[in-house]
Amino acid sequence: MAINRVPVLKRCRSLDLDPIYLGINKKSTRQLHRANRKISEYGLQLREKQKAKFIYGVLEKPFRNYYKKADKMQGMTGANLMTLLERRLDNVIFRLGFARTRREARQIVGHKHVTVNGRVVNIPSFLIKAGDVIEIKESCKGSARYKEVLEITGGRLVPEWLDSDQESLKGVVKELPSREAIDVPVNEMLIVELYSK
Repeated sequence: MAINRVPVLKRCRSLDLDPIYLGINKKSTRQLHRANRKISEYGLQLREKQKAKFIYGVLEKPFRNYYKKADKMQGMTGANLMTLLERRLDNVIFRLGFARTRREARQIVGHKHVTVNGRVVNIPSFLIKAGDVIEIKESCKGSARYKEVLEITGGRLVPEWLDSDQESLKGVVKELPSREAIDVPVNEMLIVELYSK
């Protein structure tokens, strides 16, 4: 299985991305020194794609599959792509505040701590639907890990398309997210231009 082992802050610097979007409160003190070279149009498109892949923790092949799926859906391809990425189970766990980062959310899902509509799901890329009830398993709720996580993520804003009950570690998907509800700093139109070449 492919694993991205690039240091997070170093990657954030290279992509000109604030680590807060990944759930990390650290700031890098180093400055990125680039020669005064103008980035080409292709370079800008590639950077946006890399940014989206890095934020959601998706590798190239699954990302391309998301793009193909978004292209077949009705509406604008870029907005559909962002909605598909936002509907991933690991991302929803992160958004509900049950994990500090998306990487931690992915681990929580992989360790079978999460149920969707009462059934255990251990696939981080599982796409949730409107009306789904996402909950941390009863046997895991009492662990010290979730108490720590809730202390850190307690002040985090939960998007309006989700309903989170942090006391019982339970969340409900009220509706599918629209592009306006997704606060990720990615220009999806550049990704569409890149893939449509």
